[in-house]
Amino acid sequence: MSTTPASAETPTEDRSTVRALLRLWPYVRPVRARLVTAACVAILASCLGLVIPLVLKWMVDGPVADRDPAGVWLGALYLLLLGLAEALLFGLRRWLVARPLSAVEAGMRADLYRHLQRLPVAFHDRWASGQLLSRGTTDLMLLRMFLAFPLTFLLVNGVTILVGVGIMLVQDWTLGLVILGPAIPLMIVCGIFEKKYARVARRAQDQVGDLTTVVEESVLGIRIIKGFGRHRSQARAFHELSHTLRGTELRKARLLAAIWAVIVALPEVAIGAALVVGAVQVADGSLSAGTLVAFLSTALALRWPVESIGFLLAMSQEAATATDRYFEVMDAPAEEPGPSAPASPRAAARGDGLRFEGVGFRYPDAPPGSPPLLDRVDLHIRSGESMALVGATGSGKTTLTALVPRLHEVTSGRITLDGEDITALSREELRSMVAVAFEEPTLFSATVGENVLMGAGDGAGEKELGRALAVAQAGFAHDLPQGTGTQVGEQGLSLSGGQRQRLALARAVVGGPRFLVLDDPLSALDVHTEAAVEAALRQVLADTTALIVAHRPSTVLLADRVALLSGGRVTAVGTHQELLRTSAEYAHLMSGTDGHDGHDSRPVLREDREGEGR
Repeated sequence: MSTTPASAETPTEDRSTVRALLRLWPYVRPVRARLVTAACVAILASCLGLVIPLVLKWMVDGPVADRDPAGVWLGALYLLLLGLAEALLFGLRRWLVARPLSAVEAGMRADLYRHLQRLPVAFHDRWASGQLLSRGTTDLMLLRMFLAFPLTFLLVNGVTILVGVGIMLVQDWTLGLVILGPAIPLMIVCGIFEKKYARVARRAQDQVGDLTTVVEESVLGIRIIKGFGRHRSQARAFHELSHTLRGTELRKARLLAAIWAVIVALPEVAIGAALVVGAVQVADGSLSAGTLVAFLSTALALRWPVESIGFLLAMSQEAATATDRYFEVMDAPAEEPGPSAPASPRAAARGDGLRFEGVGFRYPDAPPGSPPLLDRVDLHIRSGESMALVGATGSGKTTLTALVPRLHEVTSGRITLDGEDITALSREELRSMVAVAFEEPTLFSATVGENVLMGAGDGAGEKELGRALAVAQAGFAHDLPQGTGTQVGEQGLSLSGGQRQRLALARAVVGGPRFLVLDDPLSALDVHTEAAVEAALRQVLADTTALIVAHRPSTVLLADRVALLSGGRVTAVGTHQELLRTSAEYAHLMSGTDGHDGHDSRPVLREDREGEGR
């Protein structure tokens, strides 16, 4: 089960690790001086370690051969100082990279979050939130670890190996050729390992995203899970994904074990062969004992740089995969910001209200050849007028309302506000003119007041908050433990559905918008609260141009006129009474009752009676 869009999966066979990692350069460039300095320090520290075998050679061929205790103690002092210097230099390298790389990670995370806010709704409809969350957490952590360690030590170990091999060849070129014997097999094995590990690493990181999605959905939907007793099925789904991820991680471990075995075994065989050949040369007198000790010490000092190649390559592949996943999101086209300054409205068109002119819409991922969801919609809502939008389930009512604030983009035609094409306005200006309230209200982990005032400008305060709460009949907010300063919790689930819907309605009206788009904003209210909200809402609607998706006649009666949406087109427009007389479809939709034994005799739409949400 994968929740990553298929279009986002990168074919690893065609992917260049280096090219992928080079995309990090804009983030690394500001801290390049610190990283280069850290790399130079690490190279110096590593090369100091290669001086130790040369000191050993001097000690063996000098003080030890001459039985000079003072020389031996002097050599020991040299070794101690070299060891301390190496340790201090490696500590300095770590200090140099810690702060700048934390800044790189923070900058990349901030850019990702900023870009997510600018991506169209269609993008978020396609992507699972767990996949996006894993890219902003796990993947960025992998990138920071790569920049802190493998990036530096691939260079450091490469330089160390070259210097070490040079030292060995200078000491004895025949032994040097013996040591270099496994080099070509090692390069072939590393190339094969890199390709295989890249595929498995990508699969593992995608599976982490899937697992994150399941955990998030289980936490947010805990009431549904408990209410329907589905905890076992959810646990089973989690176990299956977790088991799949475990298998992928074990596959990674097997690949690492194989490459590690080869990388360790081949150099060990070469060192053993060099020891035998060198011992024969010492016995023949063609090689000094000190030179053999220095040669073997240098070879042993190179064991770690060579053996670390396996996991450095593995970490590099995981970093390249994390980079690909990060830029899959960053490369997604954001919403166009629109004009930087408000366009000058045409004087003759002021007060024209809201117009849909030949509007068509189809979702970007709709099957080729399928009919559009909306087709040549023509509708005019006069300035100061409220229009109810009615239609059967799936007729496109919610989609039509989402086109006004440009949550989706029209496929054809245009929408105008007071004669101005909405595409000629910046999104910021457009959304300051249009307020929305959705059928499913979303609240954030903030106070009641902060949630409501999100719909107002920066200058709004307690006066505007109190007015909006009064219109939405949300006076319950004042009775909460800390009043409007009460934290509502994640998704507002500490409140009832009706309370959340009233706060969402208050958020829509708090800024006094010129245009109001309401998607069945009263569906979760009881009959008495609905009547009170409707009475207050009529005052607001008298001063604004409104489009209201309606499921109940009581909501329809809030509007001046009604538009019937059928088959993706507006087929009838008129007052409620006119449409009851002239439209059989409209009369059919309005013909149901809710059957509450006389306690609530409101007629409802047929789709409401059947339990449909839209």
